[in-house]
Amino acid sequence: MTRDARFADADPRPLALKAEDEVDLRILSSLVQDAVLTGAEITHDAKARRLALLVTRFRWEDAEAAEAEGRPFERVRSLMVIGDVMRVVSDGVRRDGDTVLELLALRWQPGEDGTGRLSLDFAGDGTIVAEVECINVDLRDVTRPHEAVSGRAPRHPD
Repeated sequence: MTRDARFADADPRPLALKAEDEVDLRILSSLVQDAVLTGAEITHDAKARRLALLVTRFRWEDAEAAEAEGRPFERVRSLMVIGDVMRVVSDGVRRDGDTVLELLALRWQPGEDGTGRLSLDFAGDGTIVAEVECINVDLRDVTRPHEAVSGRAPRHPD
């Protein structure tokens, strides 16, 4: 039986960050690397100009401490909301409840006057591109952390 970790076991509060420039976006990208979700957990609200993803992200910010203390690695459910979205294009990403997706990175391609393209790159060469007026991304933890089912930190080839 696994036990839920408590926020008190690590940081005093759940993560709540906003990206408004490329530096912020690189930080958010590192925090959502290896997040998993189903295609059904992606919602585009064209009227509200918002793209939202409910992800289960690996807690990279706690991984070093967990390893040093010999405690389990953790994951947490987080909501990532991209605002000021003008258009969304998807390539190779199935938006159903059966397909499990792994988010690898967020990439920014600047356009003119602050506009640009925010690419969400998934394992298996799937991509969602949001054409946006500006960088406006919120990331919030919405549940308590829990032990990572695999018991391991994600690994990437060098």
